[in-house]
Amino acid sequence: MTPAPIITIALSKGRIYDDTLPLLAQAGLVPAIDPERSRKLIIPTNRPDVRLVIVRATDVPTYVQFGGADLGVAGKDVLDEHGGDGLYQPVDLDIARCRMVVAARSDFDYPAAVAQRRRLRAATKFERTAREHFAAKGLHVDLIKLYGSMELAPLTGLADVIVDLVDTGNTLKANNLVAVEEISLVSARLIVNPAALRLKRALLRPLIDTVAQAAATARARRLEAAHG
Repeated sequence: MTPAPIITIALSKGRIYDDTLPLLAQAGLVPAIDPERSRKLIIPTNRPDVRLVIVRATDVPTYVQFGGADLGVAGKDVLDEHGGDGLYQPVDLDIARCRMVVAARSDFDYPAAVAQRRRLRAATKFERTAREHFAAKGLHVDLIKLYGSMELAPLTGLADVIVDLVDTGNTLKANNLVAVEEISLVSARLIVNPAALRLKRALLRPLIDTVAQAAATARARRLEAAHG
């Protein structure tokens, strides 16, 4: 007897997980276990044919691309770094929103450095994004790979600028840094394995459509609230 197909959704802990839960709830999906209170990495839901897998944010596209998950939710920043190869991205969920920026010390004259085509040192964990951005501006940049405490790089002289995600900007301000250039707006996307969509279409399509509708409704409510 052929086992019933199971839908696997890859998520990462933190803001994306928290922002995705209400959208999944609109599709009738509720995790049976809180991953923040459990060591389990495979989380069952109230539906026997749907489960969640908890992975690092940077690994979500890889799990979906190679079939470890049918669906996933990943930030545009992660997808840009990954390249998005072999992934179907049907929905911008408009959650976990932030900005990818170039930031520097408040006393660093970034416009002059760009105008003079000076060679810059840029610290970032988003190497592909930074490389493509500066190349498009015709700038030669030495990239320094860092994984955390990015704000320290300009303060210690390790780098002239950083390329990083910014939400409120409070961390930059607290460290006497300013965003000198915006690279892109970032939000989380629903991503799908194309082969899974073909093989499990009857299960996946309704779920994708329901999550997309929930995201559109949430976006409309935010816009309405913003305009009073």
